[in-house]
Amino acid sequence: MPARIPGNEFPEQPSKEMHLEHKEEEKHGGVIGNERLTALVSLVLLGLIIVELVTSAFLRTWLPAHTVVGVLLAGPLLVKVGSTGWRFLRYYTRVPAYVRRGPPPLVLRVLGPVLLVTTLVMVGSGIGLVVAGPLQPFLLTHVFSALVWLPLIAVHSLAHRQQIPRSIASDWSTRQGSRFPVGRGLRLGVNLGALLLGVIGAWLLFPAATLLFAWGQTNVIGVGPFLVGMGAALLVIPFTRPWRWGRLVKGA
Repeated sequence: MPARIPGNEFPEQPSKEMHLEHKEEEKHGGVIGNERLTALVSLVLLGLIIVELVTSAFLRTWLPAHTVVGVLLAGPLLVKVGSTGWRFLRYYTRVPAYVRRGPPPLVLRVLGPVLLVTTLVMVGSGIGLVVAGPLQPFLLTHVFSALVWLPLIAVHSLAHRQQIPRSIASDWSTRQGSRFPVGRGLRLGVNLGALLLGVIGAWLLFPAATLLFAWGQTNVIGVGPFLVGMGAALLVIPFTRPWRWGRLVKGA
């Protein structure tokens, strides 16, 4: 074997594991891209949701921030619905790569539509409050949908607690011979575009929220619903642990 000298190094040969991984990516390229897009936008949504939860505990002071972030997350939410809906469509139309990857666990398939509807109702009623003011139908719908939504999102987040960071780490690793540099940039662009869309929406709707903000200063906004919802979310944690989500979720 020729000796390696400065300026005449031989390229490092890819390992057998890397070769097999690239073969797997070739076979499931669209599926992996979809999973990585879903993981990235889920992380974005998680950060926004945490801000929403914190501001919910101090609405008298942080109602404007709660409102802006609530509108802002509408953009990433559309991306999440689109990416998960695409996987659903491709799987049930029997596209081979998606069929080989398999569906999510049955529990998540049952809870998924309920979580989707609850999320859309909660976000929609929140935007209704911004546009129309603190009307009783919107207030009640927003509060009660949030009470249902909190335990559902807790189950959903626990189920994907390993898959999301693993997918993101895999997407942003700098291993030699990575096959998805363009796809990675596209996924980042989609998420940045979704955030920009949310920023534009918040900027356009913020002036209309004057009535809501004035109402928030003159009315007592208790933390009771927030505490009930968080308590329900905490109660589901012991019941989800026996299901061993990490092994049930495909790709986790």
